[in-house]
Amino acid sequence: MDISCIVLAGGKGLRLGQNKALEVIGNRSLLQRVISGFSFFNSDIIIVIAPNQSFSQLIDYPKLRIITDIYPGKGPLGGIYTGLAASDSFYNLVVACDMPFLNQALLRYMIQISVSFDLVIPRLGNMVEPLHAIYSKGCLAPLEGLLKQGNLRVTELLTLVRVRYVEAVEINRFDPKHLSFFNINTEADLETARQLTRGDRSNDKR
Repeated sequence: MDISCIVLAGGKGLRLGQNKALEVIGNRSLLQRVISGFSFFNSDIIIVIAPNQSFSQLIDYPKLRIITDIYPGKGPLGGIYTGLAASDSFYNLVVACDMPFLNQALLRYMIQISVSFDLVIPRLGNMVEPLHAIYSKGCLAPLEGLLKQGNLRVTELLTLVRVRYVEAVEINRFDPKHLSFFNINTEADLETARQLTRGDRSNDKR
């Protein structure tokens, strides 16, 4: 399937107090780790940034474009819209830049089941993961409508498009610890991610 990958990197990182996309875990920045997690797709990668940001150090990655958010200050909803509008693919994998433990098997599964749906989104209990999801171009018009209304909750999109939920029983087949959805908001999260990364390297040496 033709699919592009969209990384939302325009967040302010208010709780962390700095640009978390450039925080280093295991000798790579969070953003570089996410991009590396997409490398097996051999697809276009679109990085959506805020107007005052620059990630020029990433220009060496093949098939990578860095674009500025069309709706700055409108949160993830604006970033998703911007990425979808810029993409040449009908289906697009959208993730946040602060998710260092993407699971390739789970992502492949989500792509495989995305045909006939506009949004494929993980659901754990009552919680959904809109920043680890597959969006089709069919989401563009509903997203634009929400933005124009000032309704910035991504979950509002769920009632407007064809949704396929990826339930816990499916997720557990590939990622039983649900590390795919671990994201960095605080210094404690950052330290936990670094400890997990060190643990992975230790296991690799055995």
